[in-house]
Amino acid sequence: MDNNNFQYSPSHSPAYQALLQAGPRLKPLQQVHAHLIVSGSHRSLPLVTKLLTLACTAGSYLYTRKLFFSISNPDSFLFNFIIKTSTKFHFPLHAVLYYRRMLIAHISPSNYTFTAVIKACADLSALGCGRVVHSQALVCGYSLDLFVQAALVSFYAKCGNLGVAKTVFDKMPERTVIAWNSMISGYEQSGFAEEAIGLFLKMRDFGVDFDSATFVSVLSACSQMGALGLGCWVHDYITNNGLELNVNLGTALINMYARCGNVRKGQEVFDQMNERNVVTWTAMISGYGMHGHGSEALDLFHLMRTRGPPPNDVTFVAVLSACSHAGLVHEGRWAYASMWTDYGVKPGMEHHVCMVDMLGRAGYLKEAFQFIKELYPLKPAPAVWTAMLSACKMHKNFDLGVQVAEHLLAAEPDNPGHYVLLSNIYALAGRMDRVETVRNLMIRKGLKKQVGYSIIEVGQKTHLFSMADKSHPETNAIYQYLDELMRRIKEAGYVPAPELVMHELEEEEREYAVSYHSEKLAITFGILRTKPGMAIRIVKNLRMCEDCHLAIKYISVVAKREIIVRDKLRFHRFKDGSCSCVDYW
Repeated sequence: MDNNNFQYSPSHSPAYQALLQAGPRLKPLQQVHAHLIVSGSHRSLPLVTKLLTLACTAGSYLYTRKLFFSISNPDSFLFNFIIKTSTKFHFPLHAVLYYRRMLIAHISPSNYTFTAVIKACADLSALGCGRVVHSQALVCGYSLDLFVQAALVSFYAKCGNLGVAKTVFDKMPERTVIAWNSMISGYEQSGFAEEAIGLFLKMRDFGVDFDSATFVSVLSACSQMGALGLGCWVHDYITNNGLELNVNLGTALINMYARCGNVRKGQEVFDQMNERNVVTWTAMISGYGMHGHGSEALDLFHLMRTRGPPPNDVTFVAVLSACSHAGLVHEGRWAYASMWTDYGVKPGMEHHVCMVDMLGRAGYLKEAFQFIKELYPLKPAPAVWTAMLSACKMHKNFDLGVQVAEHLLAAEPDNPGHYVLLSNIYALAGRMDRVETVRNLMIRKGLKKQVGYSIIEVGQKTHLFSMADKSHPETNAIYQYLDELMRRIKEAGYVPAPELVMHELEEEEREYAVSYHSEKLAITFGILRTKPGMAIRIVKNLRMCEDCHLAIKYISVVAKREIIVRDKLRFHRFKDGSCSCVDYW
């Protein structure tokens, strides 16, 4: 029977009615399919097309794929359908292969084809393949198609090629919310949080309607930047406009509040959510942990074990980290043991780091070192040795620290952070000759310290400072007031610790350097530009040094401010001369 004689809506045929009656249910569809084969109707393109769409709706990709391969001459509709179905069911490689077959069959792709195939290339992070498809879309005349352009923006952004993504985005005659979201998400996921926030503000100025995907990316960017003000604005917008607090949006809000220093607000969002998945529970546990609320983190973990989803490997990282920051060694040992015995979760590198960090902080250096030695068949990762070396520095066990440093430098000989940590250990031990040796070794290798910076948000605008930074428009006022603050805290009893600065500097230079660390500059700017009594919140990309930790205690007294600092490891809440970490970080 000739396919050309068929119409696409044989709605009055018994076979078509049987398909409608079967609906998107796999077994009834297979029964109708068998009847079509027996009757010879399986060669009817309209009937097989309907069967194909119902099989897809039933959720069986394998059966849908089998049906497609049974068709000798698929048309453009069927090729587009199977390509889109492959991406929907997370088989992007299949989608690309179907596209190739489509071209071999000399069937012209449409804008729907290119949109689906470009998405598949994005899912595969196949930059080269996507560029070829992009070129083919241009040749076929779809360079100005909104759906194709939006897919291209998403593709290049996901592949980290933000320059090309921005070029395509800027050339769009009309930008859809999908294109805006893709560009914002691309910036955020590539670590350009400030650019993501800037683009969102432009989107807001243009009056583009937001959706939940917009806010998930923006809230993640706020988390990176510590932009609590903008994060609160997003939360208010969600509430005032009646947007559904779905699991992704709720989790993003929890993470934003926790990482911006307001973990209690994050708990409120958690309690309001009707649906919580393992990521939501883990975000809340992690939030408590980074704020040093170890007991609350463990209480929530126990509640998760009884009422929530099974914890995964990331959950256990959050639990162990919470135990580490709160000194809950017994509880941490139990959590580590329960990973495999209760949930079949095999400990990985991050769990090993947490265990060494927890034991080392608590002073169990021998146990921590023994723990590492038992990992030798697994070749402990450099991060494990780094945690051990930090513990040796904290407890001034210089002999063990040097031994650990040898393992660390052998594993990562070109990581400048390891040399800096070893240099500080030698300095604290009074071995300035070794400090000089380490310094010269770094010079010969061309290694430099990672640049530290601190970010503060004032009036929904972020300001970034680095050490001795003089690029800010208000530099003169900042330095003048910081000098006054340093004078006042010295009168109150603060004594600088210049020996904790990299030792290529002279003595007086070291004291100057610690006086103008990035967090001190950011805090000073915050005091100058916010109302008296208002809390100061900053984010630092590295671990805060001991000198700044001590100085900020005194600043909280003389300035009569609560100061919240999120460094690389955790939160510090300074108030009335004390810190929430109780000097345990």
